[in-house]
Amino acid sequence: QVQLVESGGGLVQAGESLRLSCAASGSIFSSNVMGWYRQAPGKQRELVADISSFGWTNYADSVRGRFTISRDKNTVYLQMNSLRPEDTAVYYCNIRRIQDGAGRGTWGQGTQVAVSS
Repeated sequence: QVQLVESGGGLVQAGESLRLSCAASGSIFSSNVMGWYRQAPGKQRELVADISSFGWTNYADSVRGRFTISRDKNTVYLQMNSLRPEDTAVYYCNIRRIQDGAGRGTWGQGTQVAVSS
Protein backbone atom coordinates (compact mmCIF):
# COMPACT_ATOMS: atom_id res chain seq x y z
CA GLN A 1 0.00 0.00 0.00
CA VAL A 2 1.11 3.55 -0.78
CA GLN A 3 0.67 6.59 1.43
CA LEU A 4 0.83 10.21 0.24
CA VAL A 5 1.43 13.21 2.48
CA GLU A 6 0.86 16.66 1.01
CA SER A 7 1.89 20.08 2.23
CA GLY A 8 2.22 23.65 1.05
CA GLY A 9 -1.25 24.99 0.41
CA GLY A 10 -2.47 28.34 1.63
CA LEU A 11 -4.00 31.70 0.86
CA VAL A 12 -2.17 34.10 -1.44
CA GLN A 13 -2.92 37.11 -3.59
CA ALA A 14 -3.09 37.01 -7.36
CA GLY A 15 0.35 37.07 -8.91
CA GLU A 16 2.04 35.40 -5.97
CA SER A 17 3.57 31.94 -5.76
CA LEU A 18 3.13 28.74 -3.79
CA ARG A 19 4.97 25.43 -3.74
CA LEU A 20 3.19 22.17 -3.02
CA SER A 21 4.99 19.03 -1.91
CA CYS A 22 3.85 15.43 -1.77
CA ALA A 23 5.88 12.57 -0.31
CA ALA A 24 5.03 8.98 -1.19
CA SER A 25 5.93 6.03 0.99
CA GLY A 26 5.14 2.33 1.17
CA SER A 27 4.98 -0.14 -1.70
CA ILE A 28 5.78 2.10 -4.66
CA PHE A 29 6.06 0.70 -8.16
CA SER A 30 9.36 1.57 -9.77
CA SER A 31 7.66 2.75 -12.98
CA ASN A 32 5.09 5.26 -11.88
CA VAL A 33 3.53 8.63 -12.50
CA MET A 34 3.07 11.21 -9.76
CA GLY A 35 0.81 14.12 -10.38
CA TRP A 36 -1.32 16.93 -9.07
CA TYR A 37 -5.03 17.26 -9.69
CA ARG A 38 -7.37 19.98 -8.48
CA GLN A 39 -11.04 20.33 -7.79
CA ALA A 40 -12.79 23.66 -7.50
CA PRO A 41 -16.25 23.98 -5.90
CA GLY A 42 -18.92 22.70 -8.26
CA LYS A 43 -16.39 21.42 -10.80
CA GLN A 44 -14.90 18.07 -11.67
CA ARG A 45 -11.44 17.08 -10.57
CA GLU A 46 -8.93 17.89 -13.30
CA LEU A 47 -5.32 17.08 -14.00
CA VAL A 48 -2.94 19.97 -13.35
CA ALA A 49 0.38 18.28 -14.13
CA ASP A 50 2.10 14.96 -13.81
CA ILE A 51 5.59 13.55 -14.08
CA SER A 52 6.73 10.00 -14.65
CA SER A 53 9.56 8.18 -12.92
CA PHE A 54 11.43 8.68 -16.22
CA GLY A 55 10.99 12.44 -16.01
CA TRP A 56 8.31 12.89 -18.66
CA THR A 57 6.00 15.78 -17.80
CA ASN A 58 2.50 16.74 -18.81
CA TYR A 59 0.64 19.99 -18.07
CA ALA A 60 -2.88 21.29 -18.41
CA ASP A 61 -3.07 24.14 -20.92
CA SER A 62 -4.36 26.46 -18.21
CA VAL A 63 -1.17 26.19 -16.14
CA ARG A 64 1.52 25.63 -18.76
CA GLY A 65 4.19 28.31 -18.43
CA ARG A 66 3.12 29.24 -14.89
CA PHE A 67 3.41 25.95 -13.00
CA THR A 68 6.37 23.59 -12.89
CA ILE A 69 6.24 20.00 -11.70
CA SER A 70 9.36 18.21 -10.52
CA ARG A 71 10.26 15.22 -8.43
CA ASP A 72 13.06 13.89 -6.30
CA LYS A 73 12.65 10.11 -6.17
CA ASN A 74 9.25 9.66 -4.49
CA THR A 75 8.53 13.27 -3.61
CA VAL A 76 6.77 15.45 -6.14
CA TYR A 77 6.67 19.24 -6.12
CA LEU A 78 4.43 21.74 -7.85
CA GLN A 79 5.84 25.25 -8.12
CA MET A 80 2.95 27.58 -8.86
CA ASN A 81 3.82 31.07 -10.07
CA SER A 82 1.64 33.93 -11.24
CA LEU A 83 -1.33 32.47 -9.42
CA ARG A 84 -4.80 33.53 -10.50
CA PRO A 85 -8.14 33.45 -8.67
CA GLU A 86 -9.24 30.65 -11.01
CA ASP A 87 -6.44 28.48 -9.59
CA THR A 88 -8.37 28.34 -6.31
CA ALA A 89 -9.15 24.69 -5.56
CA VAL A 90 -8.29 21.73 -3.42
CA TYR A 91 -5.14 20.21 -4.87
CA TYR A 92 -4.71 16.44 -4.66
CA CYS A 93 -1.54 14.46 -5.10
CA ASN A 94 -1.78 11.18 -6.99
CA ILE A 95 0.52 8.27 -7.74
CA ARG A 96 -0.27 5.49 -10.18
CA ARG A 97 1.49 2.75 -12.06
CA ILE A 98 2.75 4.03 -15.38
CA GLN A 99 0.51 1.59 -17.27
CA ASP A 100 -2.64 2.75 -15.50
CA GLY A 101 -4.81 5.53 -16.82
CA ALA A 102 -4.92 9.02 -15.42
CA GLY A 103 -7.08 9.35 -12.35
CA ARG A 104 -6.38 5.88 -11.03
CA GLY A 105 -4.01 4.92 -8.22
CA THR A 106 -3.63 6.41 -4.76
CA TRP A 107 -4.75 9.87 -3.66
CA GLY A 108 -3.55 12.23 -1.00
CA GLN A 109 -5.87 13.97 1.42
CA GLY A 110 -5.84 17.25 -0.49
CA THR A 111 -4.51 20.70 0.32
CA GLN A 112 -6.41 23.94 -0.15
CA VAL A 113 -5.06 26.67 -2.40
CA ALA A 114 -6.93 29.97 -2.35
CA VAL A 115 -5.99 32.92 -4.53
CA SER A 116 -7.58 36.29 -3.86
CA SER A 117 -7.92 39.00 -6.50
